[in-house]
Amino acid sequence: MIGSLRRVAVTVFVLFAALFVNLNYLQVIRAADLAEDNRNTRGLIAEYDVRRGSIIAGDGRTELARVEDTDGTLRFQRVYDHGELYAHVTGHHSFIFGRSQVEQAYNEFLTGSGAEVFGRNLTDLLAGRETVGEDVVTTVRPSVQTAARDALGAQRGAVVALHPQTGAILAMWSNPTYDPNLMAAHEPAAVREYAEALQAAEDEPLRNRAMAARYNPGSTFKIVTAAAALAAGSTADSTFPNPAELTLPQTTATIGNFGGGPCRGGNPISLRQALIVSCNTTFAQLGLDVGAEALVAQAERFGLNTDLELELSTVPSVLPAENLDPPATAQSAIGQRDVQVTPLQMAMIAGAVGNGGMLMTPRIVERVEDFATGETVQEFPPSAFVPPGQPDARAVSAEHAAALRDMMVGVVSSGTGTAAAIPGVAVAGKTGTAEAEGAPTVWFVGLAPAEDPQVAVAVVVEEGGTVGIGATGGGVAAPIAQAVMEAALGDDPTDPGTPEPSEPEG
Repeated sequence: MIGSLRRVAVTVFVLFAALFVNLNYLQVIRAADLAEDNRNTRGLIAEYDVRRGSIIAGDGRTELARVEDTDGTLRFQRVYDHGELYAHVTGHHSFIFGRSQVEQAYNEFLTGSGAEVFGRNLTDLLAGRETVGEDVVTTVRPSVQTAARDALGAQRGAVVALHPQTGAILAMWSNPTYDPNLMAAHEPAAVREYAEALQAAEDEPLRNRAMAARYNPGSTFKIVTAAAALAAGSTADSTFPNPAELTLPQTTATIGNFGGGPCRGGNPISLRQALIVSCNTTFAQLGLDVGAEALVAQAERFGLNTDLELELSTVPSVLPAENLDPPATAQSAIGQRDVQVTPLQMAMIAGAVGNGGMLMTPRIVERVEDFATGETVQEFPPSAFVPPGQPDARAVSAEHAAALRDMMVGVVSSGTGTAAAIPGVAVAGKTGTAEAEGAPTVWFVGLAPAEDPQVAVAVVVEEGGTVGIGATGGGVAAPIAQAVMEAALGDDPTDPGTPEPSEPEG
């Protein structure tokens, strides 16, 4: 009998000990994670008792998200005055479906629960004042974001514009999109109906194509191949064979040029000329010449095969090294086969070219401000992006970055990207027309002004946009990039604050 009581006592003690440990684990170690978990509807509803901070554009004035008082059960209503325009930047704040994008990533600041404002919150508590969230100031510039939306129009695709030297994202537009106001509404049935419609839509309006969708980059990837060739000892003026077709090693398959035939009459062609006219056979042969290992290494120095680990949901761009046999290497060198990239990744590559070869971490939040005083609570300064396994953030040498930039100027001044030209400004760019099922995926990446870049841009348009099967990057994507770069440079790009235009390459 005594033994039985002892066993019961020990069992009860162990159970209490386990309960004690679990309670402390939940309340001390996992408290923050559980509070931020989108499935914690109790926590979400509790947030409506706090006047949530605003999300503000990079001009410091335009409110992208704010709150209004209500007379309902939920004290505050989240309002997005610009509707769809910034949906993939702000995300949404819904008491049913939780938070996304900046609303999720900076929730602690927006609810005023960050450690940085503990002292102020304690003072407010003692004084009987309500807790108020901080304001989050983004890097997105309204004029550039609007230009991206207007230029892409109804076409499916995405636009990313960033500052090459700081990585600040000036525009991030993905179409189709959605209205975050309808996700933030207080009528559960209406919110569920809208969300179900979005989730069922074939064109995936909830997906941010700018950083969470991957595409074959087509000929825009020739920037990476050209960088690998420069690293292997070539120069912009090195010449190469110029066949009409290139038979892939170990196969009977061939790679041809756009429109068929050789490039520029079939004479030996320089690296500069091959990039300007986007000569497939030359770049496929360059891929074979530098080899799979060097091509992958160069791509990884630009950030491919790396999880960017940004504050917003993104997917890594990839060039798988496995099974990259010679035929696959040749196809990858022209942006086909298994190479898959996001528009954000291509904007980073263009930005690195414009930044003397240095890769920068993309960032969409500039700082957090105290709601009452406007003083900066926390800043998020520029930082170089060092891919894992790399010694530093240098994707290419400064000399090779300058060579790439100069060759890309030729693409816009006299090559396949003339539709991206801005009067009075030297623009550098590269077009891409990637084969896809049905109509092609078309691209343009570029930067301006070429000699002191203030904006790098990547544009992708799915299924040829409004042109369809006959679309090209130069015809469809380049004009969009031109509008976005011009907006980023200001209403008057020849303002004395910008450098004199450079002599274009022929």
